Amino acid sequence: MIDLFRPYIPDGTIDAVNEVIRSRFIGQGPKVDEFEKEFEKFFNVKHAVAVNSGTSALETAYDLIGLSEGDEVIVPVLNCTAGGTALLRRKCKIIFADILENTLCIDPVDVHSKITNKTKAIVQTHLGGIRADVGKLHIPVISDACQALGIFTGQYDCLSFQAIKHICTSDLGAIILNNSEEAHKAKLLRWFGIDRDKKIENSWQCFKERKMTFDILIPGYKHQPNDIAAAMALIGLRHYNEIIEHRRKIFNIYKKELANIDGITLIDGQENVYWLCTLLVERRELFAKMLFENGIDSNMVQIRNDIYHVFGGKKLDLPIMNKIEEKYISIPVGMNVTVENAYYICDIIKKRGWS
Repeated sequence: MIDLFRPYIPDGTIDAVNEVIRSRFIGQGPKVDEFEKEFEKFFNVKHAVAVNSGTSALETAYDLIGLSEGDEVIVPVLNCTAGGTALLRRKCKIIFADILENTLCIDPVDVHSKITNKTKAIVQTHLGGIRADVGKLHIPVISDACQALGIFTGQYDCLSFQAIKHICTSDLGAIILNNSEEAHKAKLLRWFGIDRDKKIENSWQCFKERKMTFDILIPGYKHQPNDIAAAMALIGLRHYNEIIEHRRKIFNIYKKELANIDGITLIDGQENVYWLCTLLVERRELFAKMLFENGIDSNMVQIRNDIYHVFGGKKLDLPIMNKIEEKYISIPVGMNVTVENAYYICDIIKKRGWS
């Protein structure tokens, strides 16, 4: 089976993890600090704050903005559910926006039409690695780049290094910020509201000369990352360019070979880091069955969120989502997919025809 997803563990990862396991710190320690600094340098971003998952990065963004009960937040209907459930826990009102047919990312025109005086934030998701762009707004924009490592918009960029993402760890995330004050607050939020720098300055001692060495001013979470995941991410960071180039090569084979097949449209965008290769196909169930019978994995990956009971359980009047709902499907494009695999997949599809 040519898997749709398979973790990519570059050479050197096991040694890096073993080094951490034999050290003093396996929780949050020096590797987390090193990863944050190396990430900022590699991608030329200001403040990278590591957390334990992409979902925690989104939660951090919600807290930094101050989202609370009754606030309206516009989100794409086609998305991972993680960010939406975190909004529900804050009793925010989720406003689902339609998607663009050519990218499957959030439709900026629909977003603008749904902004009200109660709108406190917009979430744009770079779905499958394709850049979304709602434009310049007076409202905070959170960029869910959990599927799009390397695409930065400059305001609340949320990243994931989960097992099947571009850079693979057991689980890890980060939020990228331009403001040093927000970065400091994000670091407080990730660890119970405690200022680790003050604890380190006082040799981790809570009391000194009968006085507290630190105080807690905001209620934080247990969202801190660990050095094992950070060690994996540091190795992965060194292979980032290689990972993107391989995915681009496989994606471009599909783009060329499937270009003139009736009934199949490949989803792409002006900026793409190729986490998914998604097709719009006629008779999707038959298409998926044909692939499976020939040893090729495929899946929808995300399902429209509005039909989940927790989000209302009702299919909304979103014309493009409704139009492509029965057509989109993703095929393998990861580091496990060889050039030979890609041509084989194309040959299987072309032999069958799909008009």
